[in-house]
Parts: sequence; C-alpha cells; structure tokens
Amino acid sequence: MRRIIYIILFLIGSLTNAQDNSSFILGNEFYNNGDFQKAITTYESILKTDKHSAELYFNLANAYYKTNQTAPSIYYYEKALQLAPNDRDIKNNLAYAQNMTIDAIEVIPEVGFTKFIKNTINVFSFDTWALMAVILIILFVVLFLNYYFAFTTIRKRLMFLTGFSCLGLALISIAFAYQKFNMVKNDNPAIVFAQETQVKSEPNLRSESAFDLHEGTKVQVLEKYDDNWTKIGLSDGKTGWISSGDIKVLNNF
Repeated sequence: MRRIIYIILFLIGSLTNAQDNSSFILGNEFYNNGDFQKAITTYESILKTDKHSAELYFNLANAYYKTNQTAPSIYYYEKALQLAPNDRDIKNNLAYAQNMTIDAIEVIPEVGFTKFIKNTINVFSFDTWALMAVILIILFVVLFLNYYFAFTTIRKRLMFLTGFSCLGLALISIAFAYQKFNMVKNDNPAIVFAQETQVKSEPNLRSESAFDLHEGTKVQVLEKYDDNWTKIGLSDGKTGWISSGDIKVLNNF
C-alpha cells in the first residue's frame, strides 16, 4: 500500500514539474514576442505553485522592467540575486532598474578595522565558519595529545605552539560564525512599492513626516508595530515608520 502511495505522489510531482516547465517556456515565448504582460501573468502563475528559481525571478523582473514598473522589477531582481548572488547578468540588470528610482540615498562608508573585519566575516557563510571551528578544535585535541605523549622537548614545543594556534583560530572562527549569523538574521530588506509614501517619526498618522520615499527604494525592516506600521532604516542611517502596505519584504519565499 505504501509503495502505491509513493508511486502516486511521484507521478503527481512529475506532472506538476512538467506543467511548471511548460508554463515557463510559454512565459518565455510571450516575452520574446513582446507580450510582456502575458509573460508576467504566466511567470507569476508558477510562483503561486511555490516554485522558486533565480531564472524565474530574473525573467519576471525583466518583464516588469520592459513595462516600466520600477518596484516589481527591482524586487524580483533582488529575489533572483538572493538565489544566485554571483550572477553578473542579474547584477547588471538590477543596476539598470535602480537607475529608474527617484530617491538618491547615500551609503555610510565603513573604514579602517571595522571594514576589514566585516569583509573578512563575509568571506564565508555561517556554516563554513562553524565547520572551520569544529575542524580546528579537533586539530587542537590531536595536537595536544601529541604534545602530552611526546618525549622530546622540541616536539613538545612544536605541538604546544601549533595546538594553541589552532585553538586561537577556532575561537576566532566561532566569533566570526556568531557575527555572521547575527548579520544574516538581522538582514531583512524590503522594497518600497508605493509610488510615493511618507515615512513618519512615530507609528501613527498624526505624527510628523520624517522624509518621503518613492517606489523601488530598498530599505531595511527594523521593527513592526501591529499590522499597520513598520520601522525601516536606510543606508544613510535615517530611520522612521512606514505603512506596512507600502513595502514588500524580500526574505519571504
């Protein structure tokens, strides 16, 4: 009975994948024929089946870009970049789409030791730093045992220095893994979808307007207040409260 159920589930999954592939091909045909709105509808029908890929997001973003819809094009380029962070075509097209935005927001530069540490942490993922820490700790244990059972002074000194060097590097790797985890956890970007919106100093309509934002601008979600207000931050250090319906979070898949 279980085997029959597995076969049925496999056939259903195969049929669904075939339908998604045919829809993707159909969307590409609409796009190549210049019918961008039908391409958008077709690509989005695939997303409704919870199928996600960098290629799908990239093509959807291209279709939105062709129809001069700034916010959706940037949003889906960013989604594609999350799945394929080193793809040059996605980066180039995202840059073109960002040229359509109105807001010119400066980025606060990081300098000196802080910049060096952050760049170093970003070299590897959280999992890689954690794995390195485990390997280095194992090496420390092996080297310490060699030190303990060594008979010559030179060998003991070599095992001691090498072992505690591994331990030091392991502690650094653990610290970097922790920092990388927090960086990823706190990274909650969103794209402004409203054509123009006021960012308030407090989460209510009566408060003063801190500044205005326009469609396509990328922000960081810092905090939520009920379902209506979201606190955001900009790359220039400004913060404020925006209507939750005016932005779309990127980390939702």
